[in-house]
Amino acid sequence: MELKFSRDNKGLDEIIDQLIETAEGIHHPASVREMIITALKAGQESDYLADQKLLNSTMKEMRYTNKVFAPYRQKKKVTIFGSARTERDDPMFGKCVAFSRLLADKGYMIITGGGGGIMEAGNEGAEAENSFAVNIRLPFEQMPNYVMLANPRLITYKHFFTRKVAFVKETDAIAVFPGGFGTLDEAMEVFTLIQTGKTSPKPLVLLDDEDGYWKRWLEFVKECLFGKGFISGEDFSIFTITQDEKEAIQVIEDFYRIYHSLRFVNSHLIFRLTKELSKENIENLEDEFPELRLPGTRICACTPFPEESDQPDLLHLHRISLRFNHQHYGLLMAFIRKINTF
Repeated sequence: MELKFSRDNKGLDEIIDQLIETAEGIHHPASVREMIITALKAGQESDYLADQKLLNSTMKEMRYTNKVFAPYRQKKKVTIFGSARTERDDPMFGKCVAFSRLLADKGYMIITGGGGGIMEAGNEGAEAENSFAVNIRLPFEQMPNYVMLANPRLITYKHFFTRKVAFVKETDAIAVFPGGFGTLDEAMEVFTLIQTGKTSPKPLVLLDDEDGYWKRWLEFVKECLFGKGFISGEDFSIFTITQDEKEAIQVIEDFYRIYHSLRFVNSHLIFRLTKELSKENIENLEDEFPELRLPGTRICACTPFPEESDQPDLLHLHRISLRFNHQHYGLLMAFIRKINTF
């Protein structure tokens, strides 16, 4: 039997409907129905057990991630990346403790990889009640730190890629301390996701040490990436480098001073704001960022689109919308920072 996502599966559609009804309490049954059909199609299409195990473990990890984070959806969170090998007497360990403690005092929760070094410092500063740990099973280095060892917000992943999704999907900002291959991999992943619009815009702060770890990285980026045309000038809007943890927090706070979130609805990019922008504010944005708009279109104040009814808690926010040119996600970060100056 060839399975289809449309309701053309003869009696199977009724069986799936009955299964969903019998399970009770199923939210968004149409989406759940598609997941069931996807699993059945995978069973038909692949006789290679390893492929099915990968699909199965991936879905299990993502389901559990959603379960752990769901009760805290309304709390702002900051993901902290950094080396597992940073010692407690390293100045960056203390800086990370201070950084996460200040964030917790301001009502943020902290997400780390749950291991030692900078991850332990992040959880220690925020303390257990304000911390998440998205750990990974490795043959070395990555046992849960003492803060998160028995914490219900500790998740241990088999796959790096599902763990990376949790780091970025669940956070409102990202702070990166110096680290090795793993830290650079995590940071570059975020650069790519923001640059290509595969994650919502969010502040990315690189906290530097006295030796200029990120300063030297920036020199490489300017010379070898920008200098050779591999990135554009607007991509430098994606990140901020600072040695000061208080400045890093200010960057995060300022990003959400007026800007709240965004959403695409068909061809419209909708910015949800905590403050109504004046006509003059909008004209200022149009003059300063013409590249963001498709030719012949304007930035408009608007009310919630009907498609936004699935997020009723956000319907009270003010809005502007535009027809977005998808070539300029780096410039989009500068656009949001400009909104926050009004």
